[in-house]
Amino acid sequence: MIKLIASDLDGTLLQNGAQRPSPKIFDLILRLKEKGIHFAAASGRQLYSQHQLFAPVKNDISYIAENGSLCVCRGQVIAKGIIERDLGLRIIQASGEFEGSHTLLSCESHCYTDSTSETFIRHLRDELLNDIVYCPDLSSIQEPFLKLAACDFHGTDNLLPYFKKRFGNQIEVVTSGNLWVDFIAPGANKGTALKALAEHLGIAPEECIAFGDQYNDIEMLEYAGIGYAMKNAAPGVEKHADAVTDSVEKVLTALLQNAN
Repeated sequence: MIKLIASDLDGTLLQNGAQRPSPKIFDLILRLKEKGIHFAAASGRQLYSQHQLFAPVKNDISYIAENGSLCVCRGQVIAKGIIERDLGLRIIQASGEFEGSHTLLSCESHCYTDSTSETFIRHLRDELLNDIVYCPDLSSIQEPFLKLAACDFHGTDNLLPYFKKRFGNQIEVVTSGNLWVDFIAPGANKGTALKALAEHLGIAPEECIAFGDQYNDIEMLEYAGIGYAMKNAAPGVEKHADAVTDSVEKVLTALLQNAN
């Protein structure tokens, strides 16, 4: 019996460039809850952003944020990953040296950027709904680094190999959507966060379903008893899944029908 569902957001639950979930998903989440099936949003996004997206049900679900560096269940932090500070500062410097790259530093209280690009700030604030703070010198931030990310509005084709060459042997470097390259804290990913959440709730892996479309979803798809790759997933992601779908909502609706 399925007891836990974890879904990536951008490119998975949010399709075709959508920036907000369909109201239908909120109804599905509440109906699943009535059947004893818990829902978790799993994203590279900030926790604050996810709270805005799921406002109608924000106290009814769990959150895997910052690509698994922060996992929260019923207001309790149950897993956290930290990037070693010196490595983080070197990544920040490298991002600043790449033309067209905009740096995002995520901490538990806020996310920070040294970018002065109005387009980037607007993208973070108005589209991703981040609690963003401008900081001209990111090295002055003393909070633990949960995640670092670099954005290039031209795409990740040049950005990803640049960072993989410089840091691929020190930290996991993955794409997160079409514009972002994320640096994931050692030992932290959506899979380890889903494992921590499932164990916290007393749920076995085979009682979990996960949905994803990018390389930062692979560990989560592999952990869950049933992993769904999206039809439009990045090349190769489907090899780590049990099935392919074009709609999270369709799968959840079918799950509810079978649970009756």
